[in-house]
Formats: sequence, C-alpha cells, structure tokens
Amino acid sequence: MTREQNAPAYEWSAVQDAPVREVFPGIRLRPLWKGDNGASAHVLEMDANTCWQGIDVHEPGPEEVFVVSGVFNDGNRDYPAGSFIHASAGTSHVPQTTTGCTLFLFYPEG
Repeated sequence: MTREQNAPAYEWSAVQDAPVREVFPGIRLRPLWKGDNGASAHVLEMDANTCWQGIDVHEPGPEEVFVVSGVFNDGNRDYPAGSFIHASAGTSHVPQTTTGCTLFLFYPEG
C-alpha cells in the first residue's frame, strides 16, 4: 500500500534577488511575497540618517516589524536589532534611523 504525501506548498524568495524600489532617498523596499488575501512580506533597507517622508499610517490592517540589523526609530523610541514591533491598524509613525537598519515587514491584512 502506498500513501500519498500531502506536502505543503512553499513559496520562497531570496532578498538579494528581490526587485528593489527606492521609496525615498536612502530607503529601499524589496518585496518578498504577496498572498491571495492581500497579505505581504518585504525587506526595508534604510541608510544611516534617513527618515520617511511624511507619516506612515497602517491601513487597511496592522504592520509587523522585525529589526534585522541596526537601530530603527519610530519617531518616539529606538528599537535595536532583534526587536519585534506590532503596530495595530490605524496607528502611525515616522520611520527613521541614525545608524541605518534593515527591517522585515509583514502585513497580514494587506
């Protein structure tokens, strides 16, 4: 008797192969994945002494951030490498860094 294995479908991407889009001077976004329901995952690279132009509002859903390297500042406090941030839908911040940083961003609801 043979059993059919139902292996889950995996999608993967490598950061170095992801297309790069400069969002603002010194701030680059690399899309890694987009789900059917609008969810998405990205890597954001911020050079030292860069700041988001304007206020980043989390719409329509929340934003989840993992600081991969450097120190990220949301306009209120510093988050060193290894920090996880959950920003609820409707909240906002002004992303910035003095040291430069790399962030993993996940938008579970688009």
